[in-house]
Amino acid sequence: MKKFNIAVIGATGMVGRKFLEVLAERNLPVSNYYLFASARSAGKQLDFMGKPHTIIELNSQNIKALEGKIDYALFSAGGQISKEYAPQFVEIGATVVDNSSEWRMHPDVPLVVPEVNPEDVKWHKGIIANPNCSTIQAVVALKPLHDKYGIKRVVYSTYQAVSGAGVAGYNDLKNGVEGQAPQKFPYPIAYNMLPHIDVFLENGYTKEEWKMIAETRKIFHKDDMRVTATTVRVPVFHGHSESINVEFDTPCTREGVLEALSSFEGLVLQDDPANNLYPMPIYAENHDEVFVGRVRIDESVDSGVNLWVVADNIRKGAATNAVQIVELLIKDALEA
Repeated sequence: MKKFNIAVIGATGMVGRKFLEVLAERNLPVSNYYLFASARSAGKQLDFMGKPHTIIELNSQNIKALEGKIDYALFSAGGQISKEYAPQFVEIGATVVDNSSEWRMHPDVPLVVPEVNPEDVKWHKGIIANPNCSTIQAVVALKPLHDKYGIKRVVYSTYQAVSGAGVAGYNDLKNGVEGQAPQKFPYPIAYNMLPHIDVFLENGYTKEEWKMIAETRKIFHKDDMRVTATTVRVPVFHGHSESINVEFDTPCTREGVLEALSSFEGLVLQDDPANNLYPMPIYAENHDEVFVGRVRIDESVDSGVNLWVVADNIRKGAATNAVQIVELLIKDALEA
Protein backbone atom coordinates (compact mmCIF):
# COMPACT_ATOMS: atom_id res chain seq x y z
CA MET A 1 0.00 0.00 0.00
CA LYS A 2 1.17 3.49 -0.81
CA LYS A 3 2.27 5.53 2.20
CA PHE A 4 2.11 9.26 2.82
CA ASN A 5 3.98 11.96 4.72
CA ILE A 6 2.23 14.30 7.16
CA ALA A 7 3.33 17.57 8.74
CA VAL A 8 1.78 18.85 11.96
CA ILE A 9 2.09 22.60 12.45
CA GLY A 10 1.67 23.74 16.04
CA ALA A 11 2.64 20.28 17.28
CA THR A 12 3.43 21.40 20.83
CA GLY A 13 0.13 23.21 21.46
CA MET A 14 -3.05 21.83 23.06
CA VAL A 15 -4.71 20.90 19.77
CA GLY A 16 -1.42 19.97 18.10
CA ARG A 17 -0.71 17.39 20.78
CA LYS A 18 -4.23 16.07 20.35
CA PHE A 19 -3.55 15.80 16.59
CA LEU A 20 -0.64 13.52 17.42
CA GLU A 21 -2.72 11.46 19.85
CA VAL A 22 -5.47 10.89 17.30
CA LEU A 23 -3.00 10.16 14.49
CA ALA A 24 -1.32 7.51 16.62
CA GLU A 25 -4.68 5.92 17.46
CA ARG A 26 -5.98 5.81 13.91
CA ASN A 27 -2.80 4.35 12.40
CA LEU A 28 -2.90 5.97 8.97
CA PRO A 29 -0.62 4.68 6.17
CA VAL A 30 2.14 7.21 6.90
CA SER A 31 5.88 6.88 6.34
CA ASN A 32 7.09 10.08 7.99
CA TYR A 33 5.78 12.76 10.31
CA TYR A 34 7.28 16.26 10.38
CA LEU A 35 6.48 18.22 13.53
CA PHE A 36 6.63 22.02 13.32
CA ALA A 37 6.40 24.65 16.05
CA SER A 38 7.77 28.09 16.88
CA ALA A 39 11.45 28.93 17.35
CA ARG A 40 10.91 28.57 21.10
CA SER A 41 10.33 24.82 20.71
CA ALA A 42 12.59 24.16 17.73
CA GLY A 43 15.23 21.49 18.29
CA LYS A 44 13.45 19.89 21.22
CA GLN A 45 12.55 16.20 21.13
CA LEU A 46 8.96 15.02 21.21
CA ASP A 47 8.22 11.32 21.59
CA PHE A 48 5.60 10.18 19.09
CA MET A 49 4.61 6.69 17.99
CA GLY A 50 7.49 5.09 19.85
CA LYS A 51 10.33 7.25 18.64
CA PRO A 52 11.70 10.77 19.21
CA HIS A 53 10.92 13.50 16.69
CA THR A 54 12.89 16.73 16.53
CA ILE A 55 10.67 19.82 16.44
CA ILE A 56 11.27 21.84 13.26
CA GLU A 57 11.08 25.63 13.41
CA LEU A 58 8.24 26.92 11.27
CA ASN A 59 9.80 29.22 8.70
CA SER A 60 9.88 29.55 4.93
CA GLN A 61 13.34 28.05 4.55
CA ASN A 62 12.44 24.86 6.42
CA ILE A 63 9.19 24.51 4.48
CA LYS A 64 10.96 24.94 1.13
CA ALA A 65 13.53 22.31 2.13
CA LEU A 66 10.72 19.73 2.22
CA GLU A 67 9.39 20.44 -1.27
CA GLY A 68 7.69 17.37 -2.70
CA LYS A 69 8.04 15.44 0.55
CA ILE A 70 4.81 16.33 2.39
CA ASP A 71 1.40 15.11 1.29
CA TYR A 72 -0.78 16.61 4.03
CA ALA A 73 -0.20 19.40 6.54
CA LEU A 74 -2.36 19.72 9.65
CA PHE A 75 -2.40 23.28 11.02
CA SER A 76 -3.33 24.40 14.51
CA ALA A 77 -1.21 27.44 15.23
CA GLY A 78 -3.62 30.37 14.93
CA GLY A 79 -5.06 32.36 12.05
CA GLN A 80 -2.07 34.58 11.33
CA ILE A 81 0.27 31.59 11.12
CA SER A 82 -2.15 29.81 8.80
CA LYS A 83 -2.52 32.89 6.62
CA GLU A 84 1.23 33.19 6.18
CA TYR A 85 2.35 29.58 5.97
CA ALA A 86 -0.55 27.47 4.66
CA PRO A 87 -0.04 28.75 1.08
CA GLN A 88 3.67 27.94 1.39
CA PHE A 89 2.86 24.31 2.17
CA VAL A 90 0.50 24.22 -0.81
CA GLU A 91 3.35 25.54 -2.98
CA ILE A 92 5.57 22.57 -2.02
CA GLY A 93 2.83 20.08 -2.94
CA ALA A 94 0.95 19.51 0.32
CA THR A 95 -2.77 19.66 0.97
CA VAL A 96 -3.45 21.74 4.07
CA VAL A 97 -6.17 21.02 6.64
CA ASP A 98 -6.41 24.16 8.74
CA ASN A 99 -7.97 24.36 12.18
CA SER A 100 -8.01 28.17 12.46
CA SER A 101 -10.78 30.51 11.34
CA GLU A 102 -8.56 32.09 8.66
CA TRP A 103 -9.81 30.15 5.62
CA ARG A 104 -13.25 28.92 6.68
CA MET A 105 -15.36 31.42 4.79
CA HIS A 106 -13.08 31.75 1.77
CA PRO A 107 -15.20 30.78 -1.28
CA ASP A 108 -12.45 28.57 -2.73
CA VAL A 109 -11.91 26.63 0.51
CA PRO A 110 -14.19 23.71 1.49
CA LEU A 111 -15.42 23.68 5.08
CA VAL A 112 -15.76 20.00 5.93
CA VAL A 113 -17.25 17.73 8.57
CA PRO A 114 -16.74 14.20 7.19
CA GLU A 115 -20.06 12.81 8.48
CA VAL A 116 -21.94 15.75 6.94
CA ASN A 117 -20.36 16.91 3.67
CA PRO A 118 -17.47 14.57 2.75
CA GLU A 119 -17.97 15.24 -0.96
CA ASP A 120 -16.69 18.79 -0.50
CA VAL A 121 -13.08 17.63 -0.11
CA LYS A 122 -13.07 16.89 -3.82
CA TRP A 123 -13.13 20.56 -4.89
CA HIS A 124 -10.33 21.89 -2.71
CA LYS A 125 -7.55 23.98 -4.24
CA GLY A 126 -4.90 23.06 -1.72
CA ILE A 127 -6.55 24.15 1.55
CA ILE A 128 -9.45 22.58 3.44
CA ALA A 129 -10.85 24.28 6.55
CA ASN A 130 -11.79 22.58 9.78
CA PRO A 131 -14.95 24.25 11.14
CA ASN A 132 -15.29 25.86 14.54
CA CYS A 133 -15.54 23.32 17.37
CA SER A 134 -19.06 24.36 18.34
CA THR A 135 -20.22 24.17 14.72
CA ILE A 136 -18.81 20.69 14.14
CA GLN A 137 -20.80 18.94 16.83
CA ALA A 138 -23.95 20.88 15.99
CA VAL A 139 -24.03 19.99 12.30
CA VAL A 140 -23.35 16.30 12.99
CA ALA A 141 -26.57 16.27 15.03
CA LEU A 142 -28.47 18.38 12.49
CA LYS A 143 -27.48 16.50 9.32
CA PRO A 144 -29.82 13.46 9.67
CA LEU A 145 -32.69 15.77 10.64
CA HIS A 146 -32.06 18.11 7.72
CA ASP A 147 -32.01 15.14 5.35
CA LYS A 148 -35.31 13.83 6.72
CA TYR A 149 -37.35 16.97 7.41
CA GLY A 150 -35.56 19.97 5.91
CA ILE A 151 -34.39 22.64 8.34
CA LYS A 152 -36.18 25.97 8.33
CA ARG A 153 -34.55 27.62 11.36
CA VAL A 154 -31.92 26.86 14.02
CA VAL A 155 -31.41 28.52 17.41
CA TYR A 156 -28.09 27.70 19.10
CA SER A 157 -27.35 28.26 22.78
CA THR A 158 -23.93 26.97 23.75
CA TYR A 159 -22.15 26.15 27.00
CA GLN A 160 -18.51 26.00 26.01
CA ALA A 161 -15.56 24.59 27.96
CA VAL A 162 -12.54 26.72 28.82
CA SER A 163 -10.21 24.42 26.87
CA GLY A 164 -11.74 26.01 23.77
CA ALA A 165 -9.71 29.09 24.72
CA GLY A 166 -6.47 27.13 24.84
CA VAL A 167 -4.06 26.60 27.70
CA ALA A 168 -4.62 30.14 28.99
CA GLY A 169 -8.37 29.55 29.27
CA TYR A 170 -7.81 26.22 30.99
CA ASN A 171 -5.47 27.87 33.48
CA ASP A 172 -7.93 30.67 34.23
CA LEU A 173 -10.43 28.12 35.52
CA LYS A 174 -7.83 26.01 37.32
CA ASN A 175 -6.26 29.03 39.01
CA GLY A 176 -9.56 30.82 39.53
CA VAL A 177 -10.85 28.02 41.75
CA GLU A 178 -7.89 28.87 43.98
CA GLY A 179 -8.82 32.55 44.03
CA GLN A 180 -6.35 33.87 41.47
CA ALA A 181 -7.31 36.69 39.11
CA PRO A 182 -8.07 35.82 35.46
CA GLN A 183 -5.34 36.25 32.85
CA LYS A 184 -7.21 35.15 29.72
CA PHE A 185 -10.83 36.13 30.28
CA PRO A 186 -12.12 39.63 31.17
CA TYR A 187 -13.84 38.27 34.29
CA PRO A 188 -13.40 35.22 36.53
CA ILE A 189 -14.64 32.01 34.90
CA ALA A 190 -14.57 29.97 38.12
CA TYR A 191 -18.11 29.82 39.57
CA ASN A 192 -19.25 32.08 36.73
CA MET A 193 -20.40 32.10 33.11
CA LEU A 194 -19.37 34.56 30.42
CA PRO A 195 -21.76 35.32 27.52
CA HIS A 196 -18.74 36.50 25.59
CA ILE A 197 -16.62 34.28 23.31
CA ASP A 198 -14.27 36.10 20.92
CA VAL A 199 -14.80 39.77 20.08
CA PHE A 200 -18.08 41.65 19.79
CA LEU A 201 -19.19 42.71 16.31
CA GLU A 202 -21.11 45.82 15.29
CA ASN A 203 -24.39 43.89 15.14
CA GLY A 204 -24.07 42.86 18.81
CA TYR A 205 -23.17 39.24 18.12
CA THR A 206 -19.79 37.88 19.12
CA LYS A 207 -17.48 36.54 16.45
CA GLU A 208 -18.00 33.03 17.84
CA GLU A 209 -21.76 33.36 17.37
CA TRP A 210 -21.36 34.66 13.85
CA LYS A 211 -18.97 31.80 13.04
CA MET A 212 -21.65 29.28 13.98
CA ILE A 213 -24.24 31.05 11.86
CA ALA A 214 -22.08 31.46 8.75
CA GLU A 215 -20.40 28.05 8.98
CA THR A 216 -23.68 26.17 9.37
CA ARG A 217 -24.98 27.80 6.20
CA LYS A 218 -21.79 27.03 4.27
CA ILE A 219 -21.58 23.39 5.36
CA PHE A 220 -25.21 22.77 4.36
CA HIS A 221 -24.85 24.86 1.17
CA LYS A 222 -27.88 26.88 2.20
CA ASP A 223 -27.10 30.58 2.36
CA ASP A 224 -30.67 31.47 3.31
CA MET A 225 -30.88 29.07 6.27
CA ARG A 226 -32.23 30.97 9.26
CA VAL A 227 -29.71 30.54 12.09
CA THR A 228 -29.06 32.47 15.27
CA ALA A 229 -26.74 31.80 18.20
CA THR A 230 -25.79 32.77 21.75
CA THR A 231 -22.44 31.34 22.86
CA VAL A 232 -21.40 31.17 26.52
CA ARG A 233 -18.17 30.18 28.23
CA VAL A 234 -18.83 27.99 31.30
CA PRO A 235 -16.60 26.66 34.12
CA VAL A 236 -16.03 23.24 32.55
CA PHE A 237 -12.57 22.07 31.50
CA HIS A 238 -13.44 19.80 28.57
CA GLY A 239 -16.52 19.33 26.41
CA HIS A 240 -18.90 21.78 24.76
CA SER A 241 -22.64 21.46 25.39
CA GLU A 242 -25.33 22.95 23.18
CA SER A 243 -29.05 23.47 23.41
CA ILE A 244 -30.31 23.41 19.82
CA ASN A 245 -33.85 24.36 18.82
CA VAL A 246 -34.72 23.33 15.26
CA GLU A 247 -37.76 24.20 13.17
CA PHE A 248 -38.49 22.02 10.12
CA ASP A 249 -40.08 22.45 6.71
CA THR A 250 -42.11 19.24 7.05
CA PRO A 251 -43.95 17.53 9.94
CA CYS A 252 -41.86 15.54 12.41
CA THR A 253 -42.51 13.13 15.26
CA ARG A 254 -40.35 12.38 18.26
CA GLU A 255 -40.10 8.76 17.15
CA GLY A 256 -38.96 9.83 13.69
CA VAL A 257 -36.37 12.21 15.11
CA LEU A 258 -35.01 9.52 17.44
CA GLU A 259 -34.78 7.02 14.59
CA ALA A 260 -32.86 9.48 12.41
CA LEU A 261 -30.44 10.37 15.18
CA SER A 262 -29.83 6.81 16.38
CA SER A 263 -28.90 5.52 12.94
CA PHE A 264 -26.47 8.29 11.96
CA GLU A 265 -22.71 7.71 11.85
CA GLY A 266 -20.77 9.51 14.55
CA LEU A 267 -23.80 10.18 16.76
CA VAL A 268 -24.59 8.47 20.06
CA LEU A 269 -28.17 8.84 21.25
CA GLN A 270 -28.49 9.13 25.04
CA ASP A 271 -32.13 9.83 25.67
CA ASP A 272 -33.76 8.02 28.58
CA PRO A 273 -35.06 10.68 30.98
CA ALA A 274 -36.77 8.10 33.20
CA ASN A 275 -33.31 6.78 34.09
CA ASN A 276 -31.54 10.16 34.07
CA LEU A 277 -29.69 9.31 30.86
CA TYR A 278 -28.62 12.35 28.87
CA PRO A 279 -25.33 13.66 27.45
CA MET A 280 -22.86 15.40 29.76
CA PRO A 281 -19.40 16.78 29.03
CA ILE A 282 -17.80 14.80 31.84
CA TYR A 283 -18.60 11.60 29.93
CA ALA A 284 -17.89 12.94 26.43
CA GLU A 285 -14.28 13.73 27.26
CA ASN A 286 -11.76 11.70 25.21
CA HIS A 287 -14.47 10.41 22.87
CA ASP A 288 -14.77 11.12 19.15
CA GLU A 289 -18.53 10.77 18.92
CA VAL A 290 -21.17 13.48 19.27
CA PHE A 291 -23.72 12.72 21.98
CA VAL A 292 -27.35 13.83 21.68
CA GLY A 293 -30.32 13.60 24.04
CA ARG A 294 -33.13 15.50 25.80
CA VAL A 295 -35.07 15.17 22.55
CA ARG A 296 -38.37 17.02 22.84
CA ILE A 297 -40.92 18.12 20.29
CA ASP A 298 -41.19 21.93 20.31
CA GLU A 299 -44.91 22.50 20.72
CA SER A 300 -44.59 26.25 20.08
CA VAL A 301 -44.12 25.72 16.33
CA ASP A 302 -45.80 23.58 13.66
CA SER A 303 -42.79 21.24 13.35
CA GLY A 304 -39.77 21.52 15.57
CA VAL A 305 -37.58 19.82 18.15
CA ASN A 306 -35.23 20.63 21.03
CA LEU A 307 -31.90 18.79 21.31
CA TRP A 308 -29.05 18.70 23.83
CA VAL A 309 -25.73 18.03 22.07
CA VAL A 310 -22.36 17.37 23.74
CA ALA A 311 -18.89 16.56 22.40
CA ASP A 312 -15.21 16.76 23.31
CA ASN A 313 -14.26 20.09 21.76
CA ILE A 314 -10.56 19.24 21.42
CA ARG A 315 -11.12 15.82 19.85
CA LYS A 316 -14.18 15.86 17.58
CA GLY A 317 -14.30 19.64 17.71
CA ALA A 318 -10.76 19.98 16.37
CA ALA A 319 -8.19 17.18 16.10
CA THR A 320 -10.34 14.18 15.21
CA ASN A 321 -12.34 16.05 12.60
CA ALA A 322 -9.13 17.24 10.92
CA VAL A 323 -7.64 13.75 10.91
CA GLN A 324 -10.90 12.38 9.48
CA ILE A 325 -10.53 14.87 6.63
CA VAL A 326 -7.02 13.54 5.96
CA GLU A 327 -8.45 10.01 5.97
CA LEU A 328 -10.91 11.08 3.25
CA LEU A 329 -8.07 12.53 1.19
CA ILE A 330 -5.97 9.39 1.61
CA LYS A 331 -8.92 7.20 0.61
CA ASP A 332 -9.44 9.25 -2.55
CA ALA A 333 -5.73 9.12 -3.35
CA LEU A 334 -5.57 5.36 -2.97
CA GLU A 335 -8.64 4.89 -5.15
CA ALA A 336 -7.41 7.22 -7.89
